[in-house]
Amino acid sequence: MKRFLCIACSLALLPATLWGLGVRALSATDDAAQTADLPAVQLPAQEENLLGEFLREEAAPAEQTVPSPAPAATEQTASPAPAAAASPEVNDEYLSPLVTLRADPYLYKYEGRYYFTGSYPEYDRIELTSADSVNGIAAAVPKTIWKMDGATMSKYVWAPEIHYVMGQWVIYFAYSQTSLWDIKACALRCKGDDPMHDEWEYMGMIKAAEGDNFFNNSGMTLDMTVFYHEALGKWYAIWAQKPSSSNLYIAEMETPFAFASKSILLSQPDYDWEKVRENVNEGPAVLQHAGKIFVSFSAAATGFEYCMGLLELDACDDPMEIGNWTKYKDPVFKTDESLKIYGPGHNCFVEGDNGEQLCILHFRDYKDITGDSLLDYNRHAHVMKITYDKNGVPQFHLGQDELYNAQFQDHGKS
Repeated sequence: MKRFLCIACSLALLPATLWGLGVRALSATDDAAQTADLPAVQLPAQEENLLGEFLREEAAPAEQTVPSPAPAATEQTASPAPAAAASPEVNDEYLSPLVTLRADPYLYKYEGRYYFTGSYPEYDRIELTSADSVNGIAAAVPKTIWKMDGATMSKYVWAPEIHYVMGQWVIYFAYSQTSLWDIKACALRCKGDDPMHDEWEYMGMIKAAEGDNFFNNSGMTLDMTVFYHEALGKWYAIWAQKPSSSNLYIAEMETPFAFASKSILLSQPDYDWEKVRENVNEGPAVLQHAGKIFVSFSAAATGFEYCMGLLELDACDDPMEIGNWTKYKDPVFKTDESLKIYGPGHNCFVEGDNGEQLCILHFRDYKDITGDSLLDYNRHAHVMKITYDKNGVPQFHLGQDELYNAQFQDHGKS
């Protein structure tokens, strides 16, 4: 199919290299493109103990009523409470870690205010934190906005993300349904305009499009994120689903809680680095920049082998045409033992205090894990400043001077 770029996208892409059609695999370090086929085939704790580790400030964040924002074209993320009190002032230096004991961090920014959430260590609730600066999230007091009903449902509440979608504040998350591993993508809706103070209600599982027998019937669904496609004027969802391996899928949205199209396979584990101990693509996050739409994702099992990959799409192309996507053949960020970065992943993107692009991600500060890595809660949220190469491709890098500048203690470790 011939691809047409709109004028705005064409202008945005002038400084960049224009690549050919089809699914392409690129090196994260090389500019040269190499061809690779991406299949487009449909695949038939106790609370008190944990809280004792959280050293929080006593002052609650200032109240603010949030007016209805316009659709955001860039996906963003928020963060929970830190291990030590932090200065909320705007600063070039971000705290590391920003928030302790929060995997899957998500920080969202609207009109200068930040909203943060992430996986609570006991996987039984959703908390929300707000501040007027990134570092301010560290000192803010989290508010529990929803807690699972243990009498009717099972265990896991995973990876919440807050978004403003089609005029509504929504939190997407994964939640066990009838049994422990019957995990499905679900949503909360805020009944008002103020996410911190208005009531949230449980909307249940995301509804598949008519005729889509795959979405709700083929393994767990989790890590759902959404983005607005400016050129097409449509909203899309990307999520992980595990019929066998954990793959990424995409669908057009009809409402914040229902799909307008059938699920399409976007990415599956193709390379060795995506298959270490487990075959995994999960945790998608969307970044829109210079006429491109990038989707980062996490790969492999959740120990030190966890790492980040990258997909790319021209911003005027149809994301439902899988041949329009590029998958990079190497991870874009992975474990660096020299910096005590172990298992980095499940990130989000957000504008920083000074207008720079930030990546909020989690990782541990040690390699060896005793027992199930899922129950090792010491994945802390960190901040990474994103730069871009000559082709507008995001570069993921953390230096020694950006790491571990805030006091913290790992849960269960002295």
